[in-house]
Amino acid sequence: MPELPEVETVRAGLEPLLRGRAVSHVQVLHPRPVRKHHLGPRDFELVLAGRTFSAPRRRGKYLWFPFDDGDAMLAHLGMSGQFRMDRADAPLLRNTRVLFGLQDSDDQLRFVDQRMFGGLSLSVGGAELPAEIAHIAPDPFDELFDLVEVAARLRRKRTTVKRALLDQTLVSGIGNIYADEALWLAQLHPERATDKLMRKQAVAVLEAARTVMADALQQGGTSFDALYVKVNGESGYFDRSLNAYGREDKPCKRCGRSMRRIQFTNRSSTYCPGCQPAPRGLRQGG
Repeated sequence: MPELPEVETVRAGLEPLLRGRAVSHVQVLHPRPVRKHHLGPRDFELVLAGRTFSAPRRRGKYLWFPFDDGDAMLAHLGMSGQFRMDRADAPLLRNTRVLFGLQDSDDQLRFVDQRMFGGLSLSVGGAELPAEIAHIAPDPFDELFDLVEVAARLRRKRTTVKRALLDQTLVSGIGNIYADEALWLAQLHPERATDKLMRKQAVAVLEAARTVMADALQQGGTSFDALYVKVNGESGYFDRSLNAYGREDKPCKRCGRSMRRIQFTNRSSTYCPGCQPAPRGLRQGG
């Protein structure tokens, strides 16, 4: 699933292409991506036509497209959602789901989604912040993000540090990839109890999350396959710089020990047993 760097790369790529441009027409090619628009695909097409885009915005993994009338189109990329800007006469990619024509332009915004876990919906009055995602916490790049307060809240939680980093109501934008990378950088085992962390450790792991995501942004995010590409179809290259995620059985880039992977719920964590020692109760098996 695209995480903050991938979604921000898409947002930044779309901003100069969409700001100030009006929607001439909308065509829904498959109803599932607009399933949350309760009046149906045809109404979605009609209510978006004629509106003018402001600059796209983002919180965590969510993207929204404010209109100059105060409403917005909320978007979540799900597992495989992509926005592409192509010429209107260009062949459609397989799995193209929604088309947005632009007035006085040969360009067309296209929403492509192979697995169709992503979605688009109209958020009435949502230009500043859609009510649908008001419960999502600010991410580490948000001016509202308070590092000290979030670190304190993290330490008050009764869970493990990996699970806490994935909690989008605590800090948004971090998924499995960047949680593993942040924990490796902060030298914390993913199963460390949050209420046992020292204050400096809680601050360090949040700062590490920001650092690794900032590095990923510089490289256009992480692409493992064609399910995530930038708006021009190019891939991101941060996968070449990963230190933990996906490196099971490979040598740690810091100490040389073999990296391990452990399962939890429907996810996994990859870590270095040398640099990220397990909590005392887990040391025999983890």
